[in-house]
Amino acid sequence: MLPYGRQSVDESDVAAVTTVLRGDWLTTGPAVAAFESELARWTGGVPCVAVTSGTAALHVAYVAADVRPGDEVITTPLTFVATAATAALLGARVRFADVQPDTGNLDPDAVTALVTGRTRAVTAVDYAGHPADYDQLREVAERAGALLIADAAHSLGAAYKGQPVGTLADLTTFSFFPTKTVTTAEGGAVAAADPELRLRAARFMNHGLVREPAAQRDPGVGGWHQEVHAFGLNYRLPDVLCALGVSQLRRLARFRERRAELVARYNVLLRDVPGLTLPVRRAYVSPNWHLYPVRVRHGRRREVYDRMRAAGIGVQVNYIPVYWHPVFEDLGYRRGMCPAAEAYYAEELSLPLFPDLTDAEQDRVVDTLAAILR
Repeated sequence: MLPYGRQSVDESDVAAVTTVLRGDWLTTGPAVAAFESELARWTGGVPCVAVTSGTAALHVAYVAADVRPGDEVITTPLTFVATAATAALLGARVRFADVQPDTGNLDPDAVTALVTGRTRAVTAVDYAGHPADYDQLREVAERAGALLIADAAHSLGAAYKGQPVGTLADLTTFSFFPTKTVTTAEGGAVAAADPELRLRAARFMNHGLVREPAAQRDPGVGGWHQEVHAFGLNYRLPDVLCALGVSQLRRLARFRERRAELVARYNVLLRDVPGLTLPVRRAYVSPNWHLYPVRVRHGRRREVYDRMRAAGIGVQVNYIPVYWHPVFEDLGYRRGMCPAAEAYYAEELSLPLFPDLTDAEQDRVVDTLAAILR
């Protein structure tokens, strides 16, 4: 089965991991700081906090944003469930705004219509690796007195109007799952330019521990002393995985270039295939394509999905609208809330896209898809 996404691991990655395994630190050691520093090179210098997953990154970001019971978080339904679930777990009411019909990204006008006095955060998702419209979303968030959060699980290495992802929101979250642009096996990170937001994130992901004597309520007890002023969790990403991440980040430019080449080939090879809508790109955006999401028209998406997978091509659908999940239906959410997102979902099909995909494998994907649709 040709997968829709796959990690790209080479001997430099293996060497990086084994070096840590032979050293003194398996976790909370120098590889963590090295990974956070290397990651900041891609976030425009915005400091980052490494955590155990993209879901953990979202949880940490919402805590850093001080999301509490009774607050409202506005986000898109066209995302993996974690974008909304981590806010709901903090007691927030999640409000789903519709998406732009062409990009699948959060629609700033739809967000505006949902803003209330309880809006605490607006969370955009850079769907498929194409950054959302951050200038407009920033205006909406500032008028609401809310923080702007970027779920950039898809878009590390992308840019919006010349500014790298990581600089565009108050808090930016990343995922390093194997299918993402770079991987740490499991892992994530939170980027925050504001020192206070970053401090909240760093403390929450490490049990809430306060180790700086100047910030402690009972300083001077001894070098072992540490305090918890607010509850946190253990979301520490270990050195072993951070070493893999450093090695991967050093090849991110190459990964990004190959993904762009494959997208350009898809665009040419599929442009005349009937019943297919190809992904769009805003002129002011430099995506880092995580997905290649086509739209299969005329109600044929299920047929195409089944036939492609029967042919050994692992296409995928991204994503079921979040509020369609039973856990949200049980909370009172109903289908029909975001018609553009539901229409996008009804047609969306992600074709294989990863740096090690060969031209010959891509040609097989294209030929199989074209044969079905013709």
